[in-house]
Amino acid sequence: DVQLVESGGGSVQAGGSLRLSCAASGVSYSRYCMAWFRQTPGKEREGVAAISTTSSAVDTVYYGDSVKGRFSISHDNFRNTVTLQMNNLRPDDTASYYCAAAGPSRACYSGSLTKEGTETFGYWGQGTQVTVS
Repeated sequence: DVQLVESGGGSVQAGGSLRLSCAASGVSYSRYCMAWFRQTPGKEREGVAAISTTSSAVDTVYYGDSVKGRFSISHDNFRNTVTLQMNNLRPDDTASYYCAAAGPSRACYSGSLTKEGTETFGYWGQGTQVTVS
């Protein structure tokens, strides 16, 4: 079974930085679209960032509009991890952050982070809380 485990959440002051990691197991890592989503109570899940690690679209990345220029997603195939570097954090970044995987043999596309795109992700982590004050 595919398992995704997030780590790195916590509390930080506005303007600070956090790095989230997602450790993936049971997955053929090079053939998935990996992404981060976030959600706060009472709101819809929001796509944050996605990175395509399939052979046809290596390292293609997409970002949600609210995080462009502040967040950066990367992957390490050797360690089977996806990292989300979050800089210049704002209080409205407060949320539970979830790692997700779509695949196998699926590349990210421009709609991966939309509500419809969310449906393509079949594997989810348990989430990690980020609080910005």
